[in-house]
Amino acid sequence: MSYGLLAGKKGIIFGALDEQSIAWKVAEKAAAEGAQIVLSNAPVAMRFGKIQELGEKLNAPVIAADATSMDDLKQLLEQSMTHFGGPIDFILHSIGMSLNVRKNKAYTELNHEWMLKTFDISAISFHKLMQTAYHLDAVKDWGSIVALTYIAAQRVFPDYNEMAESKALLESFARSFGYHYGVKKKVRVNTISQSPTWTTAGSGVKGFKTFFDYADTMSPLGNATADECADYCVFMFSDLSRKITMQNLYHDGGYSSMGINPSVFNEE
Repeated sequence: MSYGLLAGKKGIIFGALDEQSIAWKVAEKAAAEGAQIVLSNAPVAMRFGKIQELGEKLNAPVIAADATSMDDLKQLLEQSMTHFGGPIDFILHSIGMSLNVRKNKAYTELNHEWMLKTFDISAISFHKLMQTAYHLDAVKDWGSIVALTYIAAQRVFPDYNEMAESKALLESFARSFGYHYGVKKKVRVNTISQSPTWTTAGSGVKGFKTFFDYADTMSPLGNATADECADYCVFMFSDLSRKITMQNLYHDGGYSSMGINPSVFNEE
């Protein structure tokens, strides 16, 4: 059911790779709620993913951009504003990658050059994006910027490696830049800490099924799905969330507040 929550709004969605991607679901839900969107991903991801199919389905331009490149981000934002005829209302940052995770490196044996690349792609890109948008005046007053994160920023998940520090940095950028953007333009900046989700990227983490099942059992409501996360993102883009900013918002079925759940031990 559509409520028209984003009627007349325009936004950019980063990170849609395939039908499993949270960003893909967000794009579909945003369009269903009346938004016009631009899709973006890294050139290499666009070669291997299906983002062009999504663009055709939603009648949305697809613009390649390396989110670690200020020049690429500037071109993306300028092209998007030209397409829309002015500044935008919302942005989703759904970007993350770790070569250490992909290569199954143990946390005590990480390649630090790869680690720096992880930070640049997964977290610093968020600051670069906001800084570029800030100076271009690319986001309207009372606009909304959302990034996706994970509770490993606060808790230990050994096989998540330096992605945990990346998410902690991402969340800090949301708070710090949220202050400056709020003062200047009343733009709100938040992160959504999502349940483990069966995406192409997420399922590549070592032991993913184990902690997916554990979180699902621990959470009173069970894990939040990609579709449900997309609904939450739509709410955060809408005018209904006008005074929510600089927050890390848990969307995890209650997992983040749990200490122990007897169900984990098959006890009632």
